[in-house]
Amino acid sequence: MGVGAEVSAQSYTREERQRYREKVRQNLDVFERMLNQHSFEFDRPLTGLEIELNLVNSDFDPHFANAEVLQAIADPGYQTELAKYNIELNVLPRPLPGDSAIELEHDLRESLNAADAKAREVGSRLVAIGILPTIMPEHYEGEWISDNNRYTALNDSIFVARGEDIFLDITGPQGERVSTYCDSIAPESACTSVQLHLQVSPSDFADHWNAAQAVSPVQVALAANSPFFFGKRLHAETRIELFKQATDTRPIELKNQGVRPRVFFGERWITSIFDLFEENSRYFPALLAETTDEDPMAKLEAGEAPDLAELRLHNGTVYRWNRPIYDIVKGRPHLRVENRVLPAGPTIADTLANAAFYYGVVRKLASTERPVWTKMSFAACEENFHRGARDGMEARLYWPGFGEVGADELVLRHLLPLAHEGLEEWGVSQAVRDRFLGIIEARCQAGVNGATWQTDAVRRFEERGSDRRTALHQMLELYTEHMSTNEPVHTWPLP
Repeated sequence: MGVGAEVSAQSYTREERQRYREKVRQNLDVFERMLNQHSFEFDRPLTGLEIELNLVNSDFDPHFANAEVLQAIADPGYQTELAKYNIELNVLPRPLPGDSAIELEHDLRESLNAADAKAREVGSRLVAIGILPTIMPEHYEGEWISDNNRYTALNDSIFVARGEDIFLDITGPQGERVSTYCDSIAPESACTSVQLHLQVSPSDFADHWNAAQAVSPVQVALAANSPFFFGKRLHAETRIELFKQATDTRPIELKNQGVRPRVFFGERWITSIFDLFEENSRYFPALLAETTDEDPMAKLEAGEAPDLAELRLHNGTVYRWNRPIYDIVKGRPHLRVENRVLPAGPTIADTLANAAFYYGVVRKLASTERPVWTKMSFAACEENFHRGARDGMEARLYWPGFGEVGADELVLRHLLPLAHEGLEEWGVSQAVRDRFLGIIEARCQAGVNGATWQTDAVRRFEERGSDRRTALHQMLELYTEHMSTNEPVHTWPLP
């Protein structure tokens, strides 16, 4: 029962919730013992990838047809997501070294082209974008949620915990604002992302998680691709704030008390993966109280890896931007850092460039003798994260040794060379480094990412007389054409 596991119930009794809490604590004790015994697989660095996609109809409005689309695609790599206009592509783990990323680019393009062709047979198209710009409040008035117990239970549990409707309130840099109440977590489904996985050993986990936290503000600034929501130009990467607000279990009084949100950046650098799981069980009540009959200690003492199903399910309902993962493959347990900050799109080339930058920089930051997190407060890192999401390419970020510096300058002068070195240390080929880090370099030099291109395209359509809603549809149609070429977004012409 992992992060996205299905559950059998849509609601839970008080007794079930109490038993679940006890089981999570028991799992945590066993997990601590496993960490001390070092019984984890770590033969080689493996990377994995998940890409969330939107479905649109011929008018480029959301198409609530994921069941029909998935049936047409008929590929187990594609799965359901929260709303009926979302699906997800899960990419099998691969080793990083050599030309693996170039092979992956080719395989992903082929897979997505085939899936899009099948989707068109049922009147749908696939779009990789952080927030579908044509989604409007009225789209959530019908049957929007996917037919899946987990999503219904999650929606109900969040509202039981809150005891009132969710209030969305986001203001963009030019004063455009979304301010509205919602009676479901439907707006959360607008947030479509790319998740990067990196398998690490227990002893290396803390350094890799801290490194991922430190670089995540730069990732968001560089890759921002979610400037529009409900027709308004908000943050460059609106997905970050929207996701936090749309899944918030706290009524205003608990916010005022400083209770932590479920979408959680964290509040400190860590020394062990145990810190994160322990925080999750200490701070966050259960949303999905599903229990199993497993005796994890007995299983461990019998020489088997316990599932720790309750701990993993609970972990899947605490939405850290860099999430710790415990998983079992072929009977062997392993640990991963799941990086969740990136939006989907614009192209596979852009996605893999973002991934190459992340893996290279994290490798280098995690192995530095005096790491960056010993020279920067966690509060400064979190402030960077909010700036990166709000301002995108124009964000000014604090970095030790540089002070406050533009995100593009920080990448070009400091982080891009680190990414090259880190990938080289992973054994990644020169061809891969040149292709994908070259895209990052050119993006910084051009000052163009998905958010800036979308914003500029909409403005041009409006200057020609289109109203905002029409301009968003025109932009999305053009975006989808460019996306299909796989040319990086910084090269896309404006209308």
